[in-house]
Amino acid sequence: MNIPPDLETLQEGWILSVDKPLGWTSFDVVAKVRNALKRRYGAKVKIGHAGTLDPLATGVLVLCAGRATKTIPHWVDTPKGYRASIQLGATTASYDAETEAIPSGQPIPAWSALWAERLTAKFTGEIDQIPPVFSAVRVDGKRAYAEARKGKEVEMPSRKVTIHELKFLETKSNPWLVEVACSKGTYIRSLAHDFGTELGCGAYLSGLVRHRVGDFTLEESHSMEEVLSALAVVS
Repeated sequence: MNIPPDLETLQEGWILSVDKPLGWTSFDVVAKVRNALKRRYGAKVKIGHAGTLDPLATGVLVLCAGRATKTIPHWVDTPKGYRASIQLGATTASYDAETEAIPSGQPIPAWSALWAERLTAKFTGEIDQIPPVFSAVRVDGKRAYAEARKGKEVEMPSRKVTIHELKFLETKSNPWLVEVACSKGTYIRSLAHDFGTELGCGAYLSGLVRHRVGDFTLEESHSMEEVLSALAVVS
């Protein structure tokens, strides 16, 4: 990990790939690193992340500090790679494990080459996707999740996203393990939900790891323990 030697070098721009811990928000990561930078360099430094990860997801979160914050739109626009665990036979209001799972009562179809062809044909390329109601998407100027948690009905607008590739890594047991390469703005939670609708048995996202953001990979990303330890001020 290359730590800027001084404040001037840091302000010129620093980009770091972090493996976001389970249960942390993307803002939690930024806040922790911002505080560590302030303690180390003695000044407040502008820092942000490129592409939000839900608290129940882990994996690559790109942080940009100093003048590198100008590159955030570039990293947001780059293709993303995910490994998703998709639980079949139930649905949730949030499309993931944050809310209660409700069994569909419908049989889970046996995996076959026909299903692989059908799902691949329907969910690759440019598709129309409806984001989860429990999301940060703004509807009529308000965050959808805030309205949903008040018990209000929210009509979510569909959006165009691109699924570059689907790989069905494990489908003989439940949950499935699926690898997804996609464009910015893609909700893997919605993809899991839509798989369940297509299969007729319901499904939700039970686990998610982002393993790639552009050229950054999970293998080269640093844990929060490593980052905070490297930035710690030695007295």
